[in-house]
Amino acid sequence: MTDSDIPASVRPTAAQQSSPTLFSAVGRTYFPIAFVARMPFAMIVVGVLTLVVAGRGSLSLGGINSAMVGLGTALFGSFIGAAADRWGQRYVLLIVGFLNCAALTFMAWVVFSPLPDSVVFIAAFAIGATSPQVAPMSRSRIVDIVMTVLPSPRRPKVLNATMAYESAADEVIFVFGPFLVGLLATFFTPVAPIIGAIVMTLVFVSAFALHPTGRARRTGTSHSLGERAPAKDIFTAGVFVIILGVFGVGMVFGSTLTALTALTNDIGRPEEAGLIYGVMGIGSAVLAISVALFPAAFALWARLLCFAPVLVTGSVILASTESMPVIVMALLLMGTGIGPSLVTLFSLAAERAPLGRSATVMSMAGSAIIVGQSVSSAINGILAEDRGTAVAMAVPVAASVIVLCAGLLNLFVGRRDDRRAAKPSRQRVTEAEDET
Repeated sequence: MTDSDIPASVRPTAAQQSSPTLFSAVGRTYFPIAFVARMPFAMIVVGVLTLVVAGRGSLSLGGINSAMVGLGTALFGSFIGAAADRWGQRYVLLIVGFLNCAALTFMAWVVFSPLPDSVVFIAAFAIGATSPQVAPMSRSRIVDIVMTVLPSPRRPKVLNATMAYESAADEVIFVFGPFLVGLLATFFTPVAPIIGAIVMTLVFVSAFALHPTGRARRTGTSHSLGERAPAKDIFTAGVFVIILGVFGVGMVFGSTLTALTALTNDIGRPEEAGLIYGVMGIGSAVLAISVALFPAAFALWARLLCFAPVLVTGSVILASTESMPVIVMALLLMGTGIGPSLVTLFSLAAERAPLGRSATVMSMAGSAIIVGQSVSSAINGILAEDRGTAVAMAVPVAASVIVLCAGLLNLFVGRRDDRRAAKPSRQRVTEAEDET
């Protein structure tokens, strides 16, 4: 991508050329629009679960439909990202947003219709398959702009700070989304969260698509638009480790919310589940933002190995107590582990994305969150109903261990890649010595 490929409204003015900033490049409205535009994506799993349970009267059926949402996202999320890499985010987002609104509208009707459960499954799958990938596309846009507009010495620091903000925004959204679903369903009707998601998609996802930063035909770091790595370059061990880690974070989100719902239901206060769950988001958002202050010497692999064990420790404490004050402290501890871990994983995604495949990799990572959330919500809902709350409270432990395993695998993959990168250099030195 060259400077001429950046839209005029995004390109810094002559007055800004001496010291361009990210905010001057994207404009004041970008971050608020991108923040709210990702809300429907965070609402759909819990929104579908709430609607199906209310309309069909079955918790297990609701859990299966949540899993269908995740399946649709898993199968089509990366294709949406690949389409954005090929044809540009603007047109892809507008088309997908319209299709998603149609799928949500159909779900709101079919749940209360006499049609069989199989049709409800199809509607849930369609919702997941057409979910706009706002968060990963936002990351992809920012990476492209930072690598194109800002001076080279400032790029690493700004990119690190932006990835920290983006992950903190995801943390807030994925905590507040289920909370908003609960409020709308409680004070209005179970259909209200679906209607809210439709309205926000029409307004904010469309605004995100039409923002001047979305004018570039394709995304893909600071290279020309004609250069793109082959698709096979995406399927590497380094990218797989990232997807595994983000999937684990999504599982922590879904399993923790479901476990807390079962716990508060046991004590007769199910409406408090969302409020208690929000405690985890406080520590998570604060620590995610603070990642921008970490020194460059604090390597990404080390960050993941430092904070993943904190997440595991918090989840173990959560599973071993019934005391509400201790549960709150455990959730705060889990949040301090989740935030930096998620920032690190997406920073690794930006680092390892092949040339011209930024939106694809980011979409794969973003889809992994919703897949993990939906799968763990379905599994934990069934476990809570069949085996009891104590078993459900143990699932976040397993989910956090997945994140830790991803950190360990990332260390192995990173060292292997470093050895491969160093090998040609040693060969060139040996050849030069031989010639001498």
